Parts: sequence; structure tokens; C-alpha cells
Amino acid sequence: MANKVHKRLGDGKINTPDEMIEDQEEKLWEQNPMEALRYEKIETRKKLNWMARYVLSMIIVITFLFLIWLLFYGSLPAESRDLVNIMVGAYVAVLAKATDYWFKDKDDPEQKEGEAVSNGGNDNTI
Repeated sequence: MANKVHKRLGDGKINTPDEMIEDQEEKLWEQNPMEALRYEKIETRKKLNWMARYVLSMIIVITFLFLIWLLFYGSLPAESRDLVNIMVGAYVAVLAKATDYWFKDKDDPEQKEGEAVSNGGNDNTI
């Protein structure tokens, strides 16, 4: 713990939000290691879920842009052009859902789960 104190701007005080979070995590590990481990697992899962959603959103956007390019700039037979046009229409709905995920207010179950751990709740749904 002494090493972490020296990393804090040299004065041993909590000066930034990151230092405050780190200090709270250290206290949780000292007071209740099982709860700290549970919190750490939730945070790891949140990060993995965010990365998966980000990658899927990028795949959706890239596929949509490719279909648009193919429709307007690619040389396609007439039969294929109709199919690509239908796929573009379907991808508009998929793109709308992805946009809603990133920009619409929502109740995130992972956020509620993290708050339950922070508040000392004994919700054993993990």
C-alpha cells in the first residue's frame, strides 16, 4: 500500500477522481474481500460486454457502408441489385437499433448490479 501512496502526486492525499476510486477499492479489499472480488468480476464483465457491443456495432456500420457502396458504385447484375437494395433496407433497421443502443437513455442491468454491490446489497443473481 505504501507504493500506491507514493504514486499520488507525492502528498499522500486523494487529489483526483481516479485516486478516489482506487482508495475506495483498496478499502473494500481490506474490509470485505469477497465483495471486492464480486465487484471486480462485474467490472470485468462490463468491459468485455462493452467491447463486444462496440465490435458488433462497427461490423454493422461497415457492412451497411459496404452495401451502400455496392448499390451505388458497384457493377451488379439487375437481379443482384434488387437483393442488395432489400439488404440495405433491412440494415437500416439494424443500424437504427445500434444507434438506439449507444445514444438512447436506458436502464442498464449491469449498472444496477454494480450499484447493488456498491450499496452493500446482497443480490445473489451473479
